Amino acid sequence: MYIGHVFGTVVATIKHETFRGHKLLLVERLTPDGRPTPKYDICVDTVQAGVGDTVLVLDEGNSARQVLNQAPHGAVRAVIVGIIDRIDIE
Repeated sequence: MYIGHVFGTVVATIKHETFRGHKLLLVERLTPDGRPTPKYDICVDTVQAGVGDTVLVLDEGNSARQVLNQAPHGAVRAVIVGIIDRIDIE
């Protein structure tokens, strides 16, 4: 699981059936203090996130598929499971 920043959308007219009906978003990984890293994922949105949102991403394939109630061998690897309002680090 990681904190990310949504920086774009992915539009695909032809895609695997497990992605039908789901919005796909580009998410860059952030450090815990909010700095961007060079890593990113294409994530299935389950919480109506949008470009500019800070989000919580579940990037463990099997767990991600369980969130979407998919078969164990589905094509989903990462899902957005929360929109973060703020992060407090002491």
